[in-house]
Amino acid sequence: MKRHRLTLLAVTVTVAVVTATVGVAVAQAAAVGCAVRYAVSAQWQGGFNADVTITNLGDPVSSWRLVWSYGAGQRVTQAWNATVTQSGSQVTATNVSYNGAIGTNGAAGFGFSGSWSGSNPAPTTFTLNGVTCTGSGNPGPTPSPTVTTPPPVGDYAPVGPLCRSSDLIDIGKYWIPNNQWGATGATGSQCIWTNGGSGDRIRWGTDYTWSGDAGSVKSYAAAILGWHWGWRRPNTGLPVQVSANRNVNTSWQFTVTGSGNMNVAYDMWFHPMANPGAGDQPTDELMIWLYRANAYPAGTRQGTVTIAGTTWEVWRGYVGTWNVYSYVRTSNTTNASLNIRDFTNDVVSRGWMSSSKYLTSVQAGPEIFTGGGQVQTGSYSVTIG
Repeated sequence: MKRHRLTLLAVTVTVAVVTATVGVAVAQAAAVGCAVRYAVSAQWQGGFNADVTITNLGDPVSSWRLVWSYGAGQRVTQAWNATVTQSGSQVTATNVSYNGAIGTNGAAGFGFSGSWSGSNPAPTTFTLNGVTCTGSGNPGPTPSPTVTTPPPVGDYAPVGPLCRSSDLIDIGKYWIPNNQWGATGATGSQCIWTNGGSGDRIRWGTDYTWSGDAGSVKSYAAAILGWHWGWRRPNTGLPVQVSANRNVNTSWQFTVTGSGNMNVAYDMWFHPMANPGAGDQPTDELMIWLYRANAYPAGTRQGTVTIAGTTWEVWRGYVGTWNVYSYVRTSNTTNASLNIRDFTNDVVSRGWMSSSKYLTSVQAGPEIFTGGGQVQTGSYSVTIG
């Protein structure tokens, strides 16, 4: 699935990125072997989502088996990117076919949903292939768990992981392609999956490992609503004319694990006509960056603006045949609720785009340049008001 985009970003240096929203616990000390980062990314009454990252501090391994125990009766109910079983308080997670090999100082990650009652303390002791993980980490202060509503279940069954570049998943009104549009000549792979959902709200994820030209995007595996060089799913609520001033409300909660050069962003497309076909190129592109690791938008910085109570850098450029406007959050976040109309109106108020244009597509995902990691979406939705 080719994205039909030119490279928009330039990466200058590589950083290691490890983000967890809440409930972080890291096995600590200073010994060769392994380190484990356990993060509760969302919690509600009786349930929670967690992400686990294993860092191998010893010799390379071709497969792994991670064991821990719960002290308050928690139970694992569903997992992704690992096979997880539980006997009493003891939990065992083993690799799946595509993530068993971990080199020295390499990492592997997986996630799961669980249940709890009374309390939900994080485990403090982990063993990897029978060896206690005592590697040092950098957990920082442990915040209180974020209380959210339970994740949706019922309408859409989990799918994947799927790892071919031609793979895609239809889920409700959205579709998710394993979009490796810039991977020609690069080395690596990427997988996508969904963890179910209901109505407008879905859960999904992608993991990746890419090397090659650090200045070019390799992939953009994104949840797509509306047009993407053609129309695929019905009942999207799009297109909408900018002048109609319709609400385009969206919320997105995700976690990022791994290292490399990347960003996590919304990507919106605009056309001069209401129903563009597969051959109709967009005239304008609007990006909203929530998270970045040393990546920069196309064009030049025009200043800053406050939208949705947050300060954003504003960038303007031109790529190929269309204008691109990028709003880059001045501090990273992994949890956002926005009205895209607020950003569109700001573009129009600057005289950069006519309000006669039509918003034809809303997309959301990570743009990957190089490195290995995972972006796991615990909850994502877009509604047109």
